Amino acid sequence: MRPAAIMAAMDTIKETAFTEFRLVNRGKVRDLYDTGEHLLLVATDRLSAFDVILPDPIPGKGVVLTSLSNFWFDRLAGVIPNHLHDPRPWATHPGHPVYGKLKGRAVLVKKAEVVPIEAVVRGYLAGSGWSEYRKSGTVCGIALPAGLQESSRLPEPIFTPATKAPQGEHDMNVSFEEAARRVGTDLAARIRDAALALYREAAAYALGRGIIIADTKFEFGLLDGRLIVIDEALTPDSSRFWPAAAYAPGRAQASYDKQFVRDWLLAARWDQKPPAPSLPPAVVAKTAEKYREALALLAPGHEALAWLEARPV
Repeated sequence: MRPAAIMAAMDTIKETAFTEFRLVNRGKVRDLYDTGEHLLLVATDRLSAFDVILPDPIPGKGVVLTSLSNFWFDRLAGVIPNHLHDPRPWATHPGHPVYGKLKGRAVLVKKAEVVPIEAVVRGYLAGSGWSEYRKSGTVCGIALPAGLQESSRLPEPIFTPATKAPQGEHDMNVSFEEAARRVGTDLAARIRDAALALYREAAAYALGRGIIIADTKFEFGLLDGRLIVIDEALTPDSSRFWPAAAYAPGRAQASYDKQFVRDWLLAARWDQKPPAPSLPPAVVAKTAEKYREALALLAPGHEALAWLEARPV
């Protein structure tokens, strides 16, 4: 029989409803509570695709997201500070009625002023970037060399910001100039430089572990005027992770992220409007497997891997 602590950590959680703290926001994946001095960030097992929450949670997904984010926050702390206050509140507050139910999937974070743009960095040509390039030879208005193929590595990583759309609406790619208009030129430049530095550092490490980070998205906040990384970092939800050994430009790539679900939804001819269709059990299981494999490759030996292995899907 699995230990009670593992069961508590690994029970699938689609939504939380704690009365001990005030619910601030329920996002596509995370539930955010105000504890007074800090915020409690809970990664559920919800999955969104095309900015719509799907009806079927992915078992263990929240644990993978939290574990990977904490791994990257620690590894990249020398590049830029982050919002973490306590990455393991269930351990530092034993017996707590809330934290004890959230082992592996919750963190306490500092309160920061959220900067209202998505900081996207692309190192390879995929997704909406590939669609735009085929039409105009640009990505978010940035001119790229002619003759690139789908999944081509770019000469240099590029910063391609996006709007932060309300839940249920689609984020929109914008130019750097538009991002600067929204948040100010100096802040936009600081975000661009920080996002590119984070991507370069992470991409080099991941490649050594057999994963190509094709692109990723960061969110930033301001704490006492200082720029910090918030929300999550370099997870299968916020990034395209490709197996390096199978990489070949000129086609779509296998991945360790939710592209597997996107592909199924596209094949199902869903119109990308709520409600989303239910996922077949095989798709749910395969997605969980891909997320867990990403964690195992990037953070071998992480304590969460034992919890995940105790609950096969």
